[in-house]
Amino acid sequence: MKNIALVVGVSGIAGSNLAKELIAQDWIVYGLARNPKGSIEGVIPVVADLLDTEGLAIALKEIAPTHVFFTTWMRQATEAENIIVNATLVRNLLDTLSPKKCVKHVALVTGLKHYLGPFEAYASSGTLPKTPVREEHPRLDLENFYYAQEDEVYAAAERDGFTWSIHRPHTLIGHAVGNLMNMGITLAVNASICKVEGLPMVWPGSEAQWNGVSDVTDVRILAKQLVWAATTPEAANQAFNVTNGDVFRWKWLWEEIANYFEIPFEGYKGGVRPLETVLLTKEKVWQSIVQQYQLQPNTLSTLVSPWHTDADLGRPIEVFTDMSKSRKLGFTAYKSTKDSFIELFEQLREEKLIS
Repeated sequence: MKNIALVVGVSGIAGSNLAKELIAQDWIVYGLARNPKGSIEGVIPVVADLLDTEGLAIALKEIAPTHVFFTTWMRQATEAENIIVNATLVRNLLDTLSPKKCVKHVALVTGLKHYLGPFEAYASSGTLPKTPVREEHPRLDLENFYYAQEDEVYAAAERDGFTWSIHRPHTLIGHAVGNLMNMGITLAVNASICKVEGLPMVWPGSEAQWNGVSDVTDVRILAKQLVWAATTPEAANQAFNVTNGDVFRWKWLWEEIANYFEIPFEGYKGGVRPLETVLLTKEKVWQSIVQQYQLQPNTLSTLVSPWHTDADLGRPIEVFTDMSKSRKLGFTAYKSTKDSFIELFEQLREEKLIS
């Protein structure tokens, strides 16, 4: 019998790319989202709101997944609200599936905020990890909805007997439109605007991020690790970091991105210069670019998420990841980070999303 996947958050950057990987590996794939943004060939759509338990039960009535991949979250005003809402999303789904006795494995995608705390709390704890961050680092004494989501998975696994895996990517780089956290498209759109206006691409972040070692996670690498952990007995009931497998410094990569777009750049110059304060004033400029280059008619706010890019690049500490744990167990997928960005930019141009 084929494995049957339920990808929760299939319209997002992680979920959509995971669904494509599962289809390529000949899984039956159901894709759950509140508002599906577009069809993925081979994915069976499931429209449901995880906060609506009655509607969720109806939507999943005829579906019995063997594997659940949870790749979504809902951003709230405070971390306390994030905890309540995002734990509820996981609990409602697993409670709904529990009577079916069909689930063999649940995978949860979180991230490096597990080690750093929520966005507003970066570097505020006295127990931040030494880099590279490792899975064995204890939870911080901070409110964090990732911990609450994990606890929901652990409780349901003990109740229902399935295995689980937790996946902690660094910044995700990949294709998705309308995503809450999308650095790749944000930087591409910003570069397109800089080129039209004849301006340099200005580094928005901190000195620590400019000079320090970093890494990112291509969404296709995350997808491969999710499937690997779900089908590898030795990987059961463990948490894994996941990145491309290389490291870089932003002072090198920033120049490479600027060179791709054939524009000058400015590096760190003594302070943080947030991208959000500049980029979100450029709607008229962006619409003129859309018309001039006959791009898809997206608003600027649909494409970019500068708040997230600023939060990542503005960290006052160096952040990169140890991948030894999954490597020792046999996960060997690798991606050049420069290639991750350039391939994304080429795809965005091909689809007429950027100039």
